[in-house]
Amino acid sequence: MQNTSMHTGRRGAATRQRGNSFWQRLSYSDDFWAYLFLLPTILGLILFSAGPVLAAGGISLTKWNIVDTPTWRGLRNYQKLFVDDLFWISLRNTLRYMLGAIPLSMLLSLALALALNQHLRFEALFRTIYFIPSICSVVALSLLWRYIFDRNMGLLNWFIGLFGMEPVPWLLVPRTAMPAVIIMSVWGGLGYPVVLWLAGLQGVPQVYYDAAQVDGAGTWARFRHITWPLITPTTFFMLVISCIGSFQVFAQTFVLTGGGPQRSTYTLVYFIYDKAFGNFEMSYACAIAYVLFFFVLVLTIIQFSLQARWVNYDIG
Repeated sequence: MQNTSMHTGRRGAATRQRGNSFWQRLSYSDDFWAYLFLLPTILGLILFSAGPVLAAGGISLTKWNIVDTPTWRGLRNYQKLFVDDLFWISLRNTLRYMLGAIPLSMLLSLALALALNQHLRFEALFRTIYFIPSICSVVALSLLWRYIFDRNMGLLNWFIGLFGMEPVPWLLVPRTAMPAVIIMSVWGGLGYPVVLWLAGLQGVPQVYYDAAQVDGAGTWARFRHITWPLITPTTFFMLVISCIGSFQVFAQTFVLTGGGPQRSTYTLVYFIYDKAFGNFEMSYACAIAYVLFFFVLVLTIIQFSLQARWVNYDIG
C-alpha cells in the first residue's frame, strides 16, 4: 500500500511538472504573445470583414430589397449587370479617373520628392505641409474644392480671370467635371506618395551617385541609370495601391458632383451606392461589388505577374 501511494504521488508530481513546463514554455514564446495581441484584430476581421463579404456573396444570388424576405435568383443579377448601360457607363468613368489620376499623382509626387530630397532648408516643414491634406477628411476636402470650383465665386475662376479668361463651369458640364474630380483627388492625396518616394530615394546608396559623378554622368543619366531602377519597388507598390484606390473612388464624386452632370462622374462604387441605398436593390448591389472585386483582383494579378520585367529588388 505504501509503495502504491509513493508511485501515485510520483506520477502526480511528474504530471504537474510537465504541465508547469508547458505553460512556462508558452509564456516565453514570442509567437504565443504575438497571436494573443493579434487576436482582437483577427476576430474583428472575421466578424466585420470576412463575414459580410461571404454574406454579400450569398445575397448576390438572391432578390432582396432589405425589407422583404430574400428569394433565390441564381446568377440572374450578374446576367442583368452586363446588359445594364449604367454599369458600362460607371466602368468607363472609373477607368477615365484611373488613367487620369494615377499618372498625374505619381509624376507630381515624384517631382516633389526629388526636390525635397535635395536637403533643402526647412525640409521637415515642407514635408509636413505636403502631408497635411492626406490626413484630412475626404468629405471636408471635397467641400473645400466645391467652393474653389464654383463658377461665380470660386478661387480657381478668379485666378484664371486674371489672365482674361472666361469663368469655367468646372462641375456643371461633362467635359470638365471628371478633370475637376481628378485635380481635387490628386491634391488631397499627394502627401502619402511623396513620403513613399522619399523613403525610396533615401534608400539608394550614396556611393552609386559618387561613382557616377566621378565618371562624369549628368543629372538625367544618374536618375535614369541609378535612381529609377532602385526605386522601382516603391513605384510598383504605389502603382498597385493607386489602382485599387482608383476603383474605390466615391466620396469625391458624391460631394462634388453627385455623379453628374449627365453621369459623367458616375463611378462603379457610386453605382453600388445608388442601387443599394437609392433603389434598395441590395442583391444587385452585392453582385456589382463582387464584379468590382473581380476587376481589382485580375488587375492586381496582372501587375504582380509583370513585375519581374521591370522591378529591381537588388540594391546591393
